[in-house]
Amino acid sequence: MIVVPLLTFLAVACLCLPRDGGIRLALLRAAVIVGGAACLAVEALSAAHALHRPVVITCWVLALLITGGFAVRSSRRPVLDLRARWASLAAVERLMVAVLAGLFLLDLVVALIAPPNNFDSQTYHLPKIEHWVQQGDVSFYPTVIDRQLAMAPGAEFLLLHLRVLTGGDGAYNLIQLAAGVGAVLAASRIAGQLGGGTRAQLVTALIVGSTPMVVLQATSTQTDLVVALWVACVATFTLDGLHARSGAFDILLIGTAAGLTLLTKATGLLAAGLLLAVWTVAQLRLARWRGVPGAVAVGALMLLLAGPNLLRVQDTYDNPLGPAHLRESISMQRHDPAAVLINALRVAETALQTPVGPVNDAIAAGIIGLAGVLGVDPQSRDITYWNEEFPYLSWPPDEDRVSLPAQGVLVLLGALLLLFRKDTRLYAAVFWVAVLVYVVTVKWQPWGNRLIVFLLVLGAPLAGLWIAGLTGRRIATWATTGALAVGVAAGGFAVAYGWPRRLVGHGSVFTTSQLDQRFIREPGRQRDYEWAADAVRASGARRVGLVQGYNTWEYPWWILLPGTRIDSLQSLQPGLTPPGAAELDAVLCVKPPHDCEFYLLPTWTVHRRNDVAYALAPLS
Repeated sequence: MIVVPLLTFLAVACLCLPRDGGIRLALLRAAVIVGGAACLAVEALSAAHALHRPVVITCWVLALLITGGFAVRSSRRPVLDLRARWASLAAVERLMVAVLAGLFLLDLVVALIAPPNNFDSQTYHLPKIEHWVQQGDVSFYPTVIDRQLAMAPGAEFLLLHLRVLTGGDGAYNLIQLAAGVGAVLAASRIAGQLGGGTRAQLVTALIVGSTPMVVLQATSTQTDLVVALWVACVATFTLDGLHARSGAFDILLIGTAAGLTLLTKATGLLAAGLLLAVWTVAQLRLARWRGVPGAVAVGALMLLLAGPNLLRVQDTYDNPLGPAHLRESISMQRHDPAAVLINALRVAETALQTPVGPVNDAIAAGIIGLAGVLGVDPQSRDITYWNEEFPYLSWPPDEDRVSLPAQGVLVLLGALLLLFRKDTRLYAAVFWVAVLVYVVTVKWQPWGNRLIVFLLVLGAPLAGLWIAGLTGRRIATWATTGALAVGVAAGGFAVAYGWPRRLVGHGSVFTTSQLDQRFIREPGRQRDYEWAADAVRASGARRVGLVQGYNTWEYPWWILLPGTRIDSLQSLQPGLTPPGAAELDAVLCVKPPHDCEFYLLPTWTVHRRNDVAYALAPLS
């Protein structure tokens, strides 16, 4: 069934092909249209409590028949003369294409073989999909892990389609892989829109596609590449509207891409919002009052896509951004210049950290010393994620933290130098303002490097233009080529040895069982989870209650107990009452805030093994 969405996407791409034959633009348009339609379908089917396999399959088949029929009848066909294009490339450009293709092919192997095993996905990204499938809609449910509800669900809406169509999670990793490819296409197109030729566009693509965080995220069920793709789509579509009035189709694309950004991750709006403001001003300048309806339409599309979820969050937590403790754990509580400066320096140190320990230690010590001089506590909860401490070892190739020193430095230098060039200064200014807004609003956190992927994609075209324009400057050319080579090598190393999915070494996707890979982050949990699940399954329990901590892995229970109804016995949501033990056949407990007996009837007997416990309903 996964072929049906793929063919639908290709049919839409054919229908979106511009008259000049721009295949990149057609693919990006199709990504936004199909992504937006998929998210709207989730909300529509949810409203009818119809998120069930027969209905979803029917919707996709109808979509394929309609789009495929129009595509067959359309006179527009993509013309791919690959041989001629390859022959037109210089040797170094062919090398860049080969490297990019090799990295993404290796990522494809990992994505297809490895099961989802991202830490956050075990806790909240993937369990909420199982709850949606279980109840047939995306309405909120009782849970102690409120991130399952309060965090924006755009990427999970896309995963939900794969889950319902295929009946499992085997295709989950392909969403982020597709988003990574899309981000490369969008960034390279932006380079072309800013005046870059073939080499500038390929350098841009290589910078994005070889970044360790990108190649590692491209095989995961995180959401950072998905939001980076939507932000990049907003950027490339709005750039088209800076010098020509946007038509209805252009406005549809811009509004849908912006809506998907808001629905996927609010941090992406820090850049997308700036791009929309620049586009709106340009449209008003070009068409005066006639540009107002377009801006209003973009806002309406954003609300159409993200509004239903924002209303659910508002109704549950009295704030569209979620509960106070979750907001305050991420957003800056100090905004004075000294606090913002220290936050920015810590974000930069973590993002640009190298394997050279003494250098890292000296830089971190300098930042901490400066903080003392400025009267800022570098570990203060006002500017630091709760219970975390700066500095943090970020350079190892781990999908949650890996730094990007080579690509990051190239992007920052390119953005700085092109800020003074007439044809790129507006775009460079938007990039720098987005960076500033980020460090003003988002606290430093150890895993912050994955949150800034959208900024990397947004700034990569500036690096590509700068590097491609260095011809004739021998020292600068050699220096940037060396930095780019180091960055590419780091990307290749991340694919081969990255964690928690790697091609070679201990824990290789080729030599480690599927279940072992799911627990590879914390293998000590596996035997206890299996022990409890075996006992519950052997009892014939049909409805199981779950008692767990705030950061507990919930998703493995859905894998170990397929076909079992699982409900939380805890709730942090006012008005959402969990079931009682009397309604259940069994209860599973993992690091609960109270002893497991707190949630049970007196006649239930608890069986414990380390941090895991289970209890079965007494036989009547």
